[in-house]
Amino acid sequence: MALTSGADITHGPTTGDQVALTFHGQGPEDMAREILHICAKADAAVTVFAVGTWLTQYPHLGREILAGGHELGNHTWSHQQMKQLTRTQATDEAVRGAAALKTAVGTAGWWFRPSGTQRSTPDIRAAAAAAGYHRCVSYDVDPEDFRDPGASAVRRRTLEAVRPGSIVSLHFGHPGTVEALPAILTGLRTRQLKAVHLTDLLRSV
Repeated sequence: MALTSGADITHGPTTGDQVALTFHGQGPEDMAREILHICAKADAAVTVFAVGTWLTQYPHLGREILAGGHELGNHTWSHQQMKQLTRTQATDEAVRGAAALKTAVGTAGWWFRPSGTQRSTPDIRAAAAAAGYHRCVSYDVDPEDFRDPGASAVRRRTLEAVRPGSIVSLHFGHPGTVEALPAILTGLRTRQLKAVHLTDLLRSV
């Protein structure tokens, strides 16, 4: 599997035609389902970094995500500001998040994204390793949809920044993201880019 150098994975191969749309998984069930529906219509695969407390509340959504050809990763147990935690606390967040994934869908997945920060620290990387993850996943495209700037801003920011190999950070639970997603997927197709999940993006070129 070809991975970018550095402490965190920020993008995949830049010479292909693939990008990864990654979603921070929490928020209302109906919005999550709408995103999955939009992706199914567009034949797009995504990676959902599920928050453990959310997945414990909606384990059926975890199974639906996998059944739709997508994949799940670990976004910690309760979405704390990980840079402010001790190593022991950070490890608890990562390990409990992995356990929630295993309980819901039978696997902890390949990928870990720390909560509350784009970049990992040595303590966060140690926590990820304790939970069974070799690298932390960051991103190189961030439309800041969690700030609810509106659908047009989410679409514009994403499509202006995306490149082959990009890892895009998006969020469940925000209406503007749901509204922007069809246009984002259309824009990717126009550029002859295909949305795939991280495992496919990061395979050997």
